[in-house]
This record gives sequence, structure tokens and C-alpha cells, in this order.
Amino acid sequence: MELLQGVLVSALVITVHGFYTASDDVIELNPSNFNKQVLQSDSLWLIEFYAPWCGHCQRLTPDWKKAATALKGIVKIGAVDADQHKSLGSQYGIRGFPTIKVFGANKNKPDDYQGGRTSEAIVEGAMTALRSLVKDRLSGRTGGSGQSKQSGGGSGAGDKKDVVELTDDNFDRLVLNGDEVWMVEFFAPWCGHCKRLEPEWTAAATAVKDQTKGKVKLGAVDATVHQGLASRYGIRGFPTIKIFSKGEEPEDYEGGRTRADIVARAMDLFSANAPPPELHEIIDQDIFKSTCDDSQLCIVAVLPHILDTGASGRNSYLDVMRKMAEKYKKKMWGWLWAEAGAQMDLESSLGIGGFGYPAMAAINARKMKYSLLKGSFSETGIHEFLRDLSVGRGSTASIGGGALPKISTVEAWNGKDGQLPVEEDIDLSDVDLDDLGKDEL
Repeated sequence: MELLQGVLVSALVITVHGFYTASDDVIELNPSNFNKQVLQSDSLWLIEFYAPWCGHCQRLTPDWKKAATALKGIVKIGAVDADQHKSLGSQYGIRGFPTIKVFGANKNKPDDYQGGRTSEAIVEGAMTALRSLVKDRLSGRTGGSGQSKQSGGGSGAGDKKDVVELTDDNFDRLVLNGDEVWMVEFFAPWCGHCKRLEPEWTAAATAVKDQTKGKVKLGAVDATVHQGLASRYGIRGFPTIKIFSKGEEPEDYEGGRTRADIVARAMDLFSANAPPPELHEIIDQDIFKSTCDDSQLCIVAVLPHILDTGASGRNSYLDVMRKMAEKYKKKMWGWLWAEAGAQMDLESSLGIGGFGYPAMAAINARKMKYSLLKGSFSETGIHEFLRDLSVGRGSTASIGGGALPKISTVEAWNGKDGQLPVEEDIDLSDVDLDDLGKDEL
């Protein structure tokens, strides 16, 4: 009996912690092997980021295995348990499960896989990506490894120019007086640990520059040359990494030394220091399209007519949205709202209106999918809705018409209470009401 229980427990552990074993042709990836296996590889990779509890991921598993077997020796098929290895998921902006990325010529900028989820569709998508990669190599547009020819970095890991060389002369100006958040490595050229960190630091610098648009920077100080800086910050061993945020005391970096670990910490710093996203009223096509195109998800609310709520009621709804935008600012989603009836094509394409107002939907413009808020339009209700979406639990539907709806150009709300239309006065002085009554009789 005890033996049987042990077997069942072992099986349960395997089920919870991973879908793939050493006997599968799917290569399990993690922060320890990702850089060497993928980023330094000349191969084309299709990589699934999954969570063991995700039902869609469970259904994908047999097809992912079949595709891996069919593509063995041609295209590499990998899988990352992003629930366990959150640093890798964060590094590549994984917001839902399963997410499939194509790592081709430029390993620092993988493409989203947009094909079907059957084994046949996966194989076809992989071969299409492979043909494109080979065509680019023939035309000389790629360096043939995980980096461009212009990168100048080693091991296909990034561009050395993205690591800012910091000195006694420029440190205060760039780091202490700048608006960016800095991660600074203090190193010694003879230090073996520093040499091993260098390619990881370089790769992370390029990734962080791209993903934060320069708001978080990675720098390096040769502490044997700039001993004044090393002394000022109490550097005793190498490499030492410190975090500098404007107006705050420097903080010791205690995380891992892989590219994934460094990028994950940088993204946390970026999110913590970023202002909440703006909440825009949908008044024309440009605002709607740019917000939804630039964000993985755009959260759209349709609020009651101003005559139904007045300014105070509308502002209370907008305040709830602003609080949620602040709470979820790390996701870098877009936030929009419209008045009921002002954007009828939008309401129709999202199925809004059947549940009354206010209503809310989350739109994925890349996949032309949306999900509707079924709970209350409150901090609790919206939090539960967005939390489920962020971990891949929300139900979705296709946007009506298969394209983003046409947006009407309307005047922006002036922040005031609504006014009823002025009724036209009718002059009845020339009308003999008695005669009208006689005619009717």
C-alpha cells in the first residue's frame, strides 16, 4: 500500500511540475541553460512558455511533443515552465499561457508565433520561419547566430556599447543626477568571476535597453582604475553590483548572475519607477488604435451616459479605473473609456450592452480576441477579472468582424454635468384652441 501511495505521489509531482521528460523531443529550458542552449545557438527555436495548472497548456502538450519529434534535427522545440521560472517569463513579457515565441536570427528579439496549435500547424509555422531565416542568410541580412553582425558583443548575447563605461568624471552626472535607474557593476579586469559575468551583463544590457526604452541602464566601473568610486561605495570584492535610483541611497543587488536574473530585476525596477498609464477617452480612431496596437492588452470601459450619472458618478468610475491602472502598471497595458452610445460599432463588436453599463472588456489587438468583465465594476471585481486574464484563466471570444471596429470622432467630455437638450418654445398665441376642439367633434 505504501509503495502504491509513493508511486501516486511521484506521478502527481511530475504532473504538477512539468509536462515533458528526458524521453521527449521537447527540450526543457530554464534560467541555467537558456543562454547557452538558445541565445548562443545558430538553430531556429520554437519555445512554449507554459504553466502546469493551465488547461490550454495541458491540451497543447501532445501536439507540442508530436511537432518536436517531426522537427527533430531541423528546428528545435523547447518549453519553459514560466510558473516556476518567472524570471524567464518576465524577460520575454509573458502575460498568458501558453505563449509561443520564435527565436530566429536575432535571439534578443523573438517573434510571437501566431499560427494554430495542432501539431500540423506548428510544423508548418516552424518551416515557414525556417525558410525565412535561410532566405535572410542568403541575402546576407543576418549574422547567422543569435545576434546581428553589428552587435559587437560576444556569444551572440548583446552589444557591448549598451553597457555604459562609468568613470570618476562621468559617474555623478550620468548616474546620480540622471533620471534613469542604474544597475552598476564594479569589476576588476583580473577577476575570474567578473570575466564570467561579462557576457551575461552585456546581453542583459541590450535586452534591458530595448524593453525599458532606456529608462533602466546597465553600467560598469573598473574599480582598479577608478578607486575613488570604489572607495566611496565601500567596494570590497568583485564583481559587486549596486542599484542607483535618483534621490535614494544605493542598494546592493543580491540576485542571480544570469542574463535572465539581471533582466528580471531590471524590469521590476522599471515597473516600480514607472508612472501609471494614462486613461484616455476614446474620441477618435487614432487614440483607440495606437493604444491597443502598442499594448498587449487594452482595457476598455463603456461608462453610463453623463445624464445618468452626472460628473461625480462618472468620476467615481474613472477613479476606480485609475486605481486599477496603477495596480497593474507593471503589465504596461493600455486603458481607455467611452460613453455609452458614443461608439456603437465598438460596443457591438465586443458584445457590450447586454449586461448594462458600466461595462468593461480587455482586448488583445494582435490576436483579435477580447474578454468581458462579468463581475462588478469595482476595485474587487475588476481586480479578479484582470488577475484571471494575467494568468491565462479568462475566457475569450473573437472580436466581431475579425478586425478592430471603426471609431467615431466625438467631442471629449468637458468634465461637467450633462445638460438636457433645450426644447424649442412653440408660440400658440395665434391658435384658437376652442375651434380645434369643435373641429374634432
